[in-house]
Amino acid sequence: MSTKSNCPDVEFERLYHRWSAGGSGLLITGNVMCDHRALGEPNNVIIEKDHACETGLRAWAKAGTENNTKLFMQINHPGKQSPKFLSEVPVAPSAIGFKSSMKALFNKPRALTEEEIIEIINRFSYTASRAKSAGFSGVQIHGAHGYLLSQFLSPIHNQRKDQWGGGLENRMRFARETYRAIRSEVGKDFPISIKLNSADFQKGGFTEVESMEVVKTLADDGLDLIEISGGSYEAPVMTGAKAKKSTVKREAYFLEYVEKVRKLTKVPLMLTGGFRTENAMTEALNSGALDLIGLARSVAIDPDFPIKILNQTNAKSKVKQLSTGIKALDKNIPLEIVWYTAQLHRMGKGKNPNPNASPILAAFRTMAELGINSIKRTRSL
Repeated sequence: MSTKSNCPDVEFERLYHRWSAGGSGLLITGNVMCDHRALGEPNNVIIEKDHACETGLRAWAKAGTENNTKLFMQINHPGKQSPKFLSEVPVAPSAIGFKSSMKALFNKPRALTEEEIIEIINRFSYTASRAKSAGFSGVQIHGAHGYLLSQFLSPIHNQRKDQWGGGLENRMRFARETYRAIRSEVGKDFPISIKLNSADFQKGGFTEVESMEVVKTLADDGLDLIEISGGSYEAPVMTGAKAKKSTVKREAYFLEYVEKVRKLTKVPLMLTGGFRTENAMTEALNSGALDLIGLARSVAIDPDFPIKILNQTNAKSKVKQLSTGIKALDKNIPLEIVWYTAQLHRMGKGKNPNPNASPILAAFRTMAELGINSIKRTRSL
């Protein structure tokens, strides 16, 4: 929803005002990119030197912290997960392209030099410093869903032979150094969170055992909050499309994993993905395995859902499985992303979300937009 110059504007104020009035205790933004050369989607907000978007950031922070709500800025770098029309030659830990159907959407990357790795780490810390000065309550490092930090953790995507690759200790170095750089920049009292995969859910990829070791290490390093998710665009288990029956019953996609992690750390844990009812959320919290419930799609179509939960109304989410009715479209269009994104745009324009909006129209709009962007390459600055 950014402006043409990749800054937040009044649409961000409207959307986050709506959410901060809806009962959430903590709001975590979507991707804020730290490098204009590496975008995950068109119209990402970019915060870097000489492009701090100060006025828009302050207004965004003010709207997102009304009613004693806290607002964390999620900072990200996509690595090779930057679409062809945005990155002719993306960067990654290693020069390894995607092997799945994603190969048609993303160009093969080149491997980062060590100097470039250090520069990106410094970009994360600079963006965090701007978030703090603008009035955000904290920051979150995006380390999940196949983006750059997740690529460093994965033995599939990271096949480096230097100190940034190989064994897990080296593969987690990028995450640890990014945290340390941010902490040095923002001070000991400013909250820093990270979003991590429970696993990549790919053969030979980042495993659950490795993930638990990363969680423990980062918690010992001093992180204030760890949000658990899982999967990537290659294996999108975070959408719940192929959830097991036992998972559906408990609602949360990664609850069993969090129960194991709880034994390793006392750092607050946040679980996102799958929660639909007040009863399931209460049961999960009462188990002691987690400290915060993360909601995404539910508040995209009902921004007042948290208030309903807190008022103990036996609230139930309106989220349902989406389909265009055309198998080829469902397979090739990230329908869950584009349909819910449209709901955020509605709230940004001052309208109410529309839970009954047509999935097929959202798919066709995306195809049209991608077609235009592919012909005329989007430039950020």
